[in-house]
Amino acid sequence: MPEIETILKQAAMQVGAGGSAGFIEVCIMHPLDLVKTRLQLQSTTTKINHSDPHYYRGIIDCMKKMQQHEGLLSFWKGILPPILAETPKRAVKFVTFEQYKRFFMFGSPTPTPLTFALAGLGAGITEAVLVNPFEVVKVTLQSNKQLATQSPSTWAVTREIVRESGLGFRGLNKGLTATIARNGIFNMVYFGFYHSVKGYLPEYQDPLLEFGRKVLIGFTSGVLGSCVNIPFDVAKSRIQGPQPVPGVIKYSSTSGAICLVYKEEGFRALYKGLLPKVLRLGPGGAIMLVVYDYVYHFLENKFDSKPNI
Repeated sequence: MPEIETILKQAAMQVGAGGSAGFIEVCIMHPLDLVKTRLQLQSTTTKINHSDPHYYRGIIDCMKKMQQHEGLLSFWKGILPPILAETPKRAVKFVTFEQYKRFFMFGSPTPTPLTFALAGLGAGITEAVLVNPFEVVKVTLQSNKQLATQSPSTWAVTREIVRESGLGFRGLNKGLTATIARNGIFNMVYFGFYHSVKGYLPEYQDPLLEFGRKVLIGFTSGVLGSCVNIPFDVAKSRIQGPQPVPGVIKYSSTSGAICLVYKEEGFRALYKGLLPKVLRLGPGGAIMLVVYDYVYHFLENKFDSKPNI
């Protein structure tokens, strides 16, 4: 019984730390996620009108035009779905990572880099299944280019998607395989790199230097994960966002979307939105892992539990 109580206490602390990390990260970094989605949805096969207020040449141009034509609040369009999803999502991510980590020990007394990578992959796949409906709603909201005050509410968009397309793979769960690939690959690199490198680099006694060490490793983990999984993120945005011709589904499968983007727009198009993604998930990755570590250890000391991370 004491062992079960310890496991439950550790799981509760992982939920609290993961939820806190996710909430803080999404509130700070959401505008860059929105810019990334807008750039990914912009196809180069359509005729470009450079005077179009909704044609974006890059991150700065996108931000300027959004502020000018949609208002400052537009940078937080679609934030409610990730906020509603982030607490359970991050809780699931970190709790399942710890459980998968035990499973992938392969008889070793200590976890190896392979253990961390496979545990991250499993955690990413698990969270993707849970959050995909929120992603569909978020991308739909982010693609809306009306003034923020005139945009439909989260609930209105959700009801419309369910009413028109249902809950299946054409509706609230479209793009599921792309989300699984995106999240699985990102978390495999993210957790694998962070925990492996953190174990090799010595800790500092100075709290400020130790904070800097964790931030640097977390930042690098987020950047590497973003660079590896970006083609799947582009495919996800194309599948879940508005289709080029209303009523005609052009992007339906993950591999099909990637091949179509490559064929029509070239290799570089598979990396659309990489810079805002890196600018978001580099610092965001650092914020999330560092906040998780510090909140977990705070709760650990408060409840006098044995270390688990």
